[in-house]
Amino acid sequence: MCDKKFDNERLSESFKKIIAGNEAWAREVQEDETGLFQELSKGQHPDLLWIGCSDSRVPANQITGTRPGDVFVHRNVANLCVHSDMNMLSVLDFAVNILKVKHIIVAGHYACGGITAAMGQQQYGLLDNWLRHLKDVYRIYADELNAITDLQKREDRFVELNVIEQVSNLCKTTIVQNAWKERDDLAIHGMIIQLETGKLIDLNVTATNVDQNLGEYYQLNK
Repeated sequence: MCDKKFDNERLSESFKKIIAGNEAWAREVQEDETGLFQELSKGQHPDLLWIGCSDSRVPANQITGTRPGDVFVHRNVANLCVHSDMNMLSVLDFAVNILKVKHIIVAGHYACGGITAAMGQQQYGLLDNWLRHLKDVYRIYADELNAITDLQKREDRFVELNVIEQVSNLCKTTIVQNAWKERDDLAIHGMIIQLETGKLIDLNVTATNVDQNLGEYYQLNK
């Protein structure tokens, strides 16, 4: 591991801010008298799994007004739920079957860089393989999207349709389908974050059982 001192003054200062921020946070934890952090050190019992974008402007706890321990989080570029993504599936399995979360929110946001990139034809290298999933979503809804002449409104609608598609993708997993066969307290929601207001917009595509958002070919027997 490299232990060379930082030569760049700005780089060093920005890192110091990170350490200072942690020190301030640690003081808050140590001075907390509610017992919250002592309880959290023993385990977690969140009701919510948040699948959001990696964008730095959309932190789950701040947006939902929740405390540490309330939200189990998975984030990736453009909040995708891909059936071959073992990272996402592992998080989903742990959240649903071990933590027994009651709500899963797929949270997209307007002004998403991944969505913007997927609408263009520029190459980005390795990222292109991930953006391909978004392009597939666009292809499914191409007629609707291409009919929107205002490019900003088209992009916003693409954000919404992507969330809707990812909710559907979650419903198609055996993890969720099997959970619904055993319990009736699991709901999947599709929502959009409006950056300028901080509001969560419900797309009203909530799914609570295997009969929603699934064609017969996706319904699987255990």
